[in-house]
Amino acid sequence: MTRAVWVKADDTVGDWERRRNRITTALEAGADWVLVDEDDVERVRELGDISVAAFRTGGDVTLIDSPEDDGDGVQPDAFVVGKEGEGDGTIDLPSDFSGSADLSTLRRDADVDGGAYVRILDTEYETFAEAAATEAEYTIVIGEDWTIIPLENLIARIGEETSLVAGVTTAEEAKTAFETLEIGADAVLLDSDDPDEIRRTVEVRDAADRERLDLEYAAVVDIEQVGSADRVCVDTGSLFEHDEGMLVGSMSRGLVFVHAETAESPYVASRPFRVNAGAVHAYVRTPDGGTKYLSELRSGDEVQVVDTDGHTREAIVGRVKIEKRPMFRVALETADGDRVETLLQNAETIKVATSDGRAAVTDLEVGDELALYYEDTARHFGEAVEESIIEQ
Repeated sequence: MTRAVWVKADDTVGDWERRRNRITTALEAGADWVLVDEDDVERVRELGDISVAAFRTGGDVTLIDSPEDDGDGVQPDAFVVGKEGEGDGTIDLPSDFSGSADLSTLRRDADVDGGAYVRILDTEYETFAEAAATEAEYTIVIGEDWTIIPLENLIARIGEETSLVAGVTTAEEAKTAFETLEIGADAVLLDSDDPDEIRRTVEVRDAADRERLDLEYAAVVDIEQVGSADRVCVDTGSLFEHDEGMLVGSMSRGLVFVHAETAESPYVASRPFRVNAGAVHAYVRTPDGGTKYLSELRSGDEVQVVDTDGHTREAIVGRVKIEKRPMFRVALETADGDRVETLLQNAETIKVATSDGRAAVTDLEVGDELALYYEDTARHFGEAVEESIIEQ
């Protein structure tokens, strides 16, 4: 599941200046959507590129295929009903939901993305949200004196019918919404003026989408100098933490953890954006769980960054440097007796994670244990496949 962050910026939050500040912060932070009034859609388009949902408070919906101006005004990517209607309690809910004006609007305009905005005032509104989910691409639920139970109920009952968007006011509430029932809401709608809260909520979204890998240790059974090869340095557009690196290896089933060059050295200055990753033939793990050959990487590609506890994030490749350098062949044996190998440059600045801590490749000895990510699967064009492939 890919999570999303919506930021609320309609007229209930204040004047245009206040709304604009929310929108610009959402753009800068990397939020996915803003929820505004229909009259503000064109203003948002002028501020930057972000998906725009607009409240409809009456009249027909006349969305066009393109968000560009067709002479009748710039259009949103989705419309939302419920404001000043049944969804927020302005109009009483009908006894029979089939007579709902909000639901009728969604049904009438089913050829465009529509959303329902529902404040969970009591169990009847919870039931109304369930009915709206059958018609709406997005179902936005706002808790009143919020408890986790209504959100649990809605995730369980409508989680597969619609994109469920939970209203929150803090990043901490967003984290809870993404984790509820171990499934979580598809998105959150943040109602906050605080720029830091908006940024933290986007960080929570990113963390919720990331893998947590189970790293294990494998024993060094052989290490030897093997002459020169074309070595790849991967320079990213972001800085590494001291315990971060990448997973690389000659065999896709066993990728060795190689530290970024964050440590100071008497020989060369640190390069906290770089991983000296190995030879051109080696694999590197990518954020989608696939692999690429190091030789394939180009500026703008994404690679997976991993820390020694298995937490992951993504980084953009800024530059790839390929140079001929002397190499070590490092052979490892896993706890199951499988043998995997990789080539790493023969240099004191190349560090790997061992069971005793960070160590230079030049200091490795037979019997040392190196951290790696092991999965008993084959790869075809970087994708895991159920196939017998021998790598040696």
